[in-house]
Amino acid sequence: MKRRIAVFTGTRAEYGLLYWLLKELKASPSVDLQLIVSGMHLSPEFGDTWKAIAQDGFDIDAKVEMLLSSDSAVGVVKSMGVGLLGFADALERLKPDCLVILGDRYEALAIAQSAMIMRIPIAHLHGGEVTEGAYDDAIRHSITKMSYLHFVATDVYRKRVIQLGESPDRVFNVGAIGLEHFNRSPVMSYEELSNSLEFELNAPFFLVTYHPVTLEGEDPAQSFTSLLAALDQFPNHQVIITYPNSDNGGRTIIPLIEAYASRYPKRVKAIASLGFRRYHSALKHALIVVGNSSSGIIEAPSMGVPSIDIGIRQRGRLAAESVLHCPAHVLAIQEAIAKASSPSFQELSRNVVNPYGDGHTVKRIVEVLTTCALQSTKPFFDA
Repeated sequence: MKRRIAVFTGTRAEYGLLYWLLKELKASPSVDLQLIVSGMHLSPEFGDTWKAIAQDGFDIDAKVEMLLSSDSAVGVVKSMGVGLLGFADALERLKPDCLVILGDRYEALAIAQSAMIMRIPIAHLHGGEVTEGAYDDAIRHSITKMSYLHFVATDVYRKRVIQLGESPDRVFNVGAIGLEHFNRSPVMSYEELSNSLEFELNAPFFLVTYHPVTLEGEDPAQSFTSLLAALDQFPNHQVIITYPNSDNGGRTIIPLIEAYASRYPKRVKAIASLGFRRYHSALKHALIVVGNSSSGIIEAPSMGVPSIDIGIRQRGRLAAESVLHCPAHVLAIQEAIAKASSPSFQELSRNVVNPYGDGHTVKRIVEVLTTCALQSTKPFFDA
């Protein structure tokens, strides 16, 4: 009998990371793949990215509407409540043998709670990591404690998951799943990327993604305005800016992005969602990745591209030498961009070793998912 494996996705970035895992599970003769789509995917405001999932040839087995049009912490909590209702119905109908969840988003926490109460074993990807500037940090560790199987990105993170009381024989260091793209996904040429964006790329460009910091009380608009002011100091460089995620504070950034792109139509391209192929192509051709997205830390080093991590959102995450950290202040960002643009730092970045693995992760994950015994309960492991 085929094993029913459900995979959850709530954001464009997470789907891009899961793409090759979904392909392998769909192709496996021993798996009945079930895909649950929710969160930002179903929002026109964030690009209706569920359509891209369907265009990639995946059947969506459940769409769970949960995202309220709110930019507050209360709105996020209410969205989780709506999600719990929808996830309960979806999981009851699909009855998966296992639920795969990646990362640390509040959408993921909502479905993890549902699965845990309904005694559905959870396989969690990217546990054990630390991002001190976002409530994602607490969410990630909470999902770890609700999960039975753990697929982590480094030995440091494996030790941390074990430290949380998880048995070592259920914690697998497979590397970062997003690096699978560098071995299997074709990259657009510079010209193809330019045509796809309907934007003439004719100068070195920065790839920018900035998400709100959900802890520490930082004003996302103020920090993002500092970033834009720093970018203004490099008028001979173009900028591709993607929308932030749907965390509280994210919607205050979107109008700033659109206004900036309108002010410099030949220099700046704003886009709600690049999709994973265009994103990785832009990453490959970018001079620098700028912002506070995890991709700048985890994926950019494998492309040999330097990245600038702004502020505290990713503080505590393991990073390669090609990642520069700086506070969310104009001068600091400006100095980091200048350093990352220098020939010496560009050369260092091209030869850096990425601590997140070799990109051969999916087959390791599928082997465990299809062969291991699954349980919904587990003892606490005392190291």
